[in-house]
Amino acid sequence: MTRPNILLIVSDDHGYADRSAHGTTGVTTPVLDRLAAEGVTCTDAYVTAPICSPSRAGMITGQYQQRWGGLWFDSAHIGTAPTIAETLRTAGYATGYFGKVHYGDETSADRGAPPHHGFDESFYGLAGQSMGRLHYRHHSAAAVEEYGEAAGPMGVQPFWSGEEPAEFDGFTTDEIADRAIDFIGGTGDEPYFAMVAFNAVHNFCWQLPEEELEARGLRGFEDWHPGASEYIDWYDGAISPNLPDGRAYYLAQLELMDRAIGRLLDAVEGQETIVVYLTDNGGSQCNYGDNGDLRGTKYTLWEGGIRVPFLVRWPGVTTAGSVISEPVSALDLAATFAAAGEAEHAGDGVDLRQTLADAAGDADRELHWDCGWQWAVRRGDWKLLSVSGDDPTAQYVARTEHTETGNGLFLTDLTADRGETLNQAGARPDLVGELTAAHERWRTEVGLPPQA
Repeated sequence: MTRPNILLIVSDDHGYADRSAHGTTGVTTPVLDRLAAEGVTCTDAYVTAPICSPSRAGMITGQYQQRWGGLWFDSAHIGTAPTIAETLRTAGYATGYFGKVHYGDETSADRGAPPHHGFDESFYGLAGQSMGRLHYRHHSAAAVEEYGEAAGPMGVQPFWSGEEPAEFDGFTTDEIADRAIDFIGGTGDEPYFAMVAFNAVHNFCWQLPEEELEARGLRGFEDWHPGASEYIDWYDGAISPNLPDGRAYYLAQLELMDRAIGRLLDAVEGQETIVVYLTDNGGSQCNYGDNGDLRGTKYTLWEGGIRVPFLVRWPGVTTAGSVISEPVSALDLAATFAAAGEAEHAGDGVDLRQTLADAAGDADRELHWDCGWQWAVRRGDWKLLSVSGDDPTAQYVARTEHTETGNGLFLTDLTADRGETLNQAGARPDLVGELTAAHERWRTEVGLPPQA
């Protein structure tokens, strides 16, 4: 049996409702809609954290990042756990990484850089050196000099190709896709694993090509350089509520990423290739993402922070247009890809081959999240969320993300109330106790200390 190629596409901060198939006003994503129509949509798909760095660490290793202390930005990295790329390369796959890297504040010499965790070929930007940002248009030494102290916050430093700097000026979304397509076309007869990590639709979304601004009737918007003081903070003064037509810029970035994904799908046409699309965390309210009827945003453990778009097309396995409503996780990618590649990978996820083939998963599956100041557990239909709203991090998130973190315990039946509108904690103390105990057992298993 021929082992399939694998194309994993990861976006950044894509709102759950922001696909035109959902009927959300103004959204144009024909390629993602086609991918869903040709494969399977997982409606209850989760990442392991509501922010990028720990979420990406869990995704690439298939293990809960809490096993090595990855709770928040300040503790996020990929540890020493084997990655998907290392597993597949050992099994004879060519491996390539193209796009945003953000497992912490890596340098090109650290394990978090793709050449050091299993990728043969790579073209990447170290977003951890730029507050998570990569500029959409400029990446050169000249841009660093021009922007001065603003170069870091604006993310204009050169990309890396392997361990060598790679300068370019052009639209970053297209450059990432171009490099990935070159890799796909050059692998020959050996199977490949290509991970394409767009920085779209992350802020700063106004950084569009001039022709796209003109075509959409959008004004150009300056990057606030050379002085960085006005936008050192992630959002305040830079994105919401101070960006005119902010939603239009965001939707333009989304549409252009969708086009780039279309070119990736064209590149794998006629191949036996697994294609997976997801985003790293929920949509950001401050970047004009729309999570629909899901409560909460990026940074929070409400559904809007951790439930993400998740599409899979696998020739011979998935049925066109099918839907899986049982919980799945980004943790499952490592186990699933390893099984497809006839390799072994130990982790916390499950092999989704049967789930994808039958369009039915484990309805009673238990999943956990823990950021220190907030934690959650989902078992079957029920989800228990605990938030320390007085924690300094919670207060910072509420202030800068302009969102509600919540406070205390919140119990929800997600099948009946996926918008988390009704707190049943008071009515079901038995279930609160069961799920709290389950989370304490999980904390012990992954090596976290008991809750205070």
